Amino acid sequence: MTVAHKPRQLPLDLGHGTGYSRDDLVVSPANAEAAALIDRWPDWPAPVVVLAGPPGAGKTHLATIWRDMAGAVSLPADSIGDASPEADGRAVLVDDMDAGPVDERGLFHLMNATRAANAQLLLTARRFPLAWGLTLPDLVSRLKAAATVEIHEPDDLLLAGVMTKLFADRQVEVEPHVVQYLVRRIERSLSTVMRVVEKLDRAALEQKSRITRALAAEIVSAMDEGQRELDL
Repeated sequence: MTVAHKPRQLPLDLGHGTGYSRDDLVVSPANAEAAALIDRWPDWPAPVVVLAGPPGAGKTHLATIWRDMAGAVSLPADSIGDASPEADGRAVLVDDMDAGPVDERGLFHLMNATRAANAQLLLTARRFPLAWGLTLPDLVSRLKAAATVEIHEPDDLLLAGVMTKLFADRQVEVEPHVVQYLVRRIERSLSTVMRVVEKLDRAALEQKSRITRALAAEIVSAMDEGQRELDL
């Protein structure tokens, strides 16, 4: 007996990009303090600000909003000393400051340069400066005077808000109970939210179906299995 398979539709790549504007930002208790700091620019408590939080918490989104507001230049964390002349008195963003060994002398000179230019410097990192393993006393002293703001691991409100917005951006209607199910099941990071939305949208298009709880469970289980295989 021949089994009739449900026709599958090849989804088109519509180029759904990640929005990093202020309008795209979902605010919850997890990131409210950091969002308020970005919004109050240029009225900052110090010329140097460190925004610290776990991976996937939304630091890059907040930093990008500020960079665009301030007309700041982005410098690479691993070669600040070589790139700092590009700043030329402008505000500066250094993302993922502690992703690798810190260029201590480069950072020290950059802090001096931005201070002399009466500009601002925003550093994002996973940890606060005291945990960076710094050995240059003058740099440690300067960083103690910096303003530090923590962005926490995304809470349910933030994950659900971002997920709902990403589905809406794709013109996909998903019932709230499906969103809440996903929030309880996935890794607590905004990057995971983006991946699961993309996979669900693609699967729904292929199967010509709505995004149901059953489809959500299928996709999340497949993602979990794929992660386990990577961990082996």
